[in-house]
Amino acid sequence: MSQTCLKVLLSMLFALCASSALAQMPNPYGAPINLDIAKKAAAAAAAEARKNNWNMAIAITDGGGALVYLEKMDATQTGSVNVAIGKARSAAMFKRPTKVWQDVVAGGGAGLRVLGLEGAVPIDGGLPIVIDGKIVGAIGVSGAAGDQDAQCSKAGVDALK
Repeated sequence: MSQTCLKVLLSMLFALCASSALAQMPNPYGAPINLDIAKKAAAAAAAEARKNNWNMAIAITDGGGALVYLEKMDATQTGSVNVAIGKARSAAMFKRPTKVWQDVVAGGGAGLRVLGLEGAVPIDGGLPIVIDGKIVGAIGVSGAAGDQDAQCSKAGVDALK
């Protein structure tokens, strides 16, 4: 068998093995969140904010981080809109709460590398939205302290359970 034939056969074998391995990896993302579900999550987050007299911006994205719904409560600082969107995108794209990044950065040292990850927002208040075990979107809330933002985003996610 010639060297060229051997190389072609090995390449084909590698491609088959690689595609088989990829087919076995579970897809963590489900069908994208729809507008009705996004509004339900945002309404619950806003209700939690109102209950505590906090003014919040609430963003809901799909699993890829594209904005599906945005709500800005009256008297919310305008900067909170972009922060809320960033938190939701970060939670969707990195498949984890933004609190994870906050804790890593707070640890200092090598954890500060997170600040170089494009799209990773290291401020509590962003959560993936998981339905039937699949990430369908994310919620980001901004307008108060990080733990207060997180309290409202959790209320939004909990409303979908």
